[in-house]
Amino acid sequence: MTRRIHIPVSAKDQGGMSLIEVLVSVLVLGVGLLGVAAMQSLALRGGQSSLETSQAVMASSSILEAIRANPTQASSYNMAKTCTVPSGGTLVTNDKAAWITSLKSTIGSGVATDTTTCGQISNCSATTVCKVTVFWNDARGGADNGGAARKLDVETRI
Repeated sequence: MTRRIHIPVSAKDQGGMSLIEVLVSVLVLGVGLLGVAAMQSLALRGGQSSLETSQAVMASSSILEAIRANPTQASSYNMAKTCTVPSGGTLVTNDKAAWITSLKSTIGSGVATDTTTCGQISNCSATTVCKVTVFWNDARGGADNGGAARKLDVETRI
């Protein structure tokens, strides 16, 4: 008859292997969470850039509708690149002032003294294609989204 001898394995001998497994799993989890955080950051940046582009399209559309509502004065809406709110007085200057104010409040920094959010209207008349350009700083969106010198052009016939 053979007798088996059972040698108990102490907890001390088993502890090192479990500790290494835990350290590796914590490292893998940490790297994964850093990746998720980086993806979230890029998604937020892209979302903000997309929002500003949509706001620029809506602002361009609003000034074009104001021009269409006053077609006899369409050529009076032409203006060079303007970053400050023009003073009102006539219907045309009030429309321009409201447009620039709207641009500054919805795009860019959101303050009236912002010098990077600007608008331009060119080539407008009752018989030609009118071009509206919106400029803004999209440095947060990154170089692949236009960076600090972002602009949107919209052309339409009045």
